[in-house]
Amino acid sequence: MTIGILLVTHEPLGAAFMEAAKHVLQKQPEKMEVIDVVADQSPEQVNLEATKAITRLDDGSGVLVMTDITGGTPSNCCQRLSNANNVHIVSGLNLPMLLRALTYRNESLDSLVEKVVAGAKNGILEVDKFSF
Repeated sequence: MTIGILLVTHEPLGAAFMEAAKHVLQKQPEKMEVIDVVADQSPEQVNLEATKAITRLDDGSGVLVMTDITGGTPSNCCQRLSNANNVHIVSGLNLPMLLRALTYRNESLDSLVEKVVAGAKNGILEVDKFSF
């Protein structure tokens, strides 16, 4: 069993993150879907699409929903989903966070959330201060 991953972002970020993950991993990530929210899309429609995606992705291991920015339409729509069993939502999507999610998705959902948040924070560095 594997934790499902759902990206709910402003268009076209989710699709771009999916392509970046596919490039790095050299394969299409399994049990991962993207909802790219378009301008003026109703929150009800986004919530319905996300609910359906969660149903498809959850094999009993749970689903990690990642959004791009707290307070934006994608994130606001997902807040209602956090009450569902086995659904955790993390905002502030970046590529290190996504790659960590794809790497550790066979652990518990709570453990995955911790690793994803740490990966997001540790992936942000001021480049001129970083020594190679």
